[in-house]
Amino acid sequence: MAAVAVLAVVGAVACSSDDDATPRPSVSGASTAAPTTASTTTTEASIAPVPSPGCRNRGGVPAVTDQRREIDVDGTTRWYLLTTPGPAATSSSSTSASGAAEPDPLPLLLDFHGLAEGAEVHTRMSGFDEIAGRERFVVAYPNGTGTPVHWAVETEGNPDLDFTDQLIDALGSELCLDMSRVYSTGLSNGAIFSSLLGCVRAERIAAIAPVAGVQYPDGCQTDRPVPVLAVHGTADPILQFNGGVGGFLAGEDPPEESSGGGPDGSASSSSIAGVDIDGPGYPEAVRKWAAHNGCRPKPADTEPVPDVTLRTYDCPPGGEVEFYVVHGGGHSWPGSAFSETIEMVVGPTNMALPASQLIWDFLSAQRLPAP
Repeated sequence: MAAVAVLAVVGAVACSSDDDATPRPSVSGASTAAPTTASTTTTEASIAPVPSPGCRNRGGVPAVTDQRREIDVDGTTRWYLLTTPGPAATSSSSTSASGAAEPDPLPLLLDFHGLAEGAEVHTRMSGFDEIAGRERFVVAYPNGTGTPVHWAVETEGNPDLDFTDQLIDALGSELCLDMSRVYSTGLSNGAIFSSLLGCVRAERIAAIAPVAGVQYPDGCQTDRPVPVLAVHGTADPILQFNGGVGGFLAGEDPPEESSGGGPDGSASSSSIAGVDIDGPGYPEAVRKWAAHNGCRPKPADTEPVPDVTLRTYDCPPGGEVEFYVVHGGGHSWPGSAFSETIEMVVGPTNMALPASQLIWDFLSAQRLPAP
């Protein structure tokens, strides 16, 4: 698998963690008190969905899995892979003016790949297709640009933000989607891009779940809390848990086939020792999201599976923040069989933690606030 040697790493310009220890709460009125119901995401199932224009299409869309599609974005052809469980089941309580049953709107998950990984590889990494079919949601795997393929992470003039906007619009026009339940997840560079979406597209993205790369963008301000679930390994040899970069990003030679430990030959011995789950780097990024959402500063830690700490913050409804700290985990996607096969590149994968299912369980409970 040497050809995939950098599939999950990010560009150095995008991967520095925010180590400033001063929280910068920026949600209007949410720095110390619970936001009002009108300005928060809600987990109440009784909230009515927001049907997209595609819900008026009677024909529906047949089930597809990783179907490659193209879209023109400001004169540039972009592409993505689409998985849909097929036409949504009709509901007797959802009828058109003519009395015909309309399909129930489905949630949409956007899943962004890591640097040099690409959408086709990433479908194998995160494995959301099976979950989407079972739990009935649409998942799109957008593909970045450049060599190596990547996501831009600047706020202004970012073509990938335009791509995301137009992709959501296009899918909403064709499919019957619930526009209050559009979510973003991703790995590494895709995690950083998902973090950016949570900040600059909070009016469209209900919640985010960055894996191995959560960020709190500088100067982030939103009109509501943004639910965040983050995952990061303490032995990540590439985006190091407490800040800094290593492995291929630091110019180190690729590992030999016989080398032990993580991708740089030392993850298992040096990356675990001295890790501070209350320290700078990715723990600090999560703390800043918690402060942004108006959560209490002291979290609660539990152990859902061996070698994993689940750090949960006490947050206002609609501002939930959870952080899975994978002790000894690499730059990997927990529970992914594909991730496990490339351990020499990304480091250890905790197979006891079903990250994709946990991500969907968290995201699917979130909705944008009613307009």
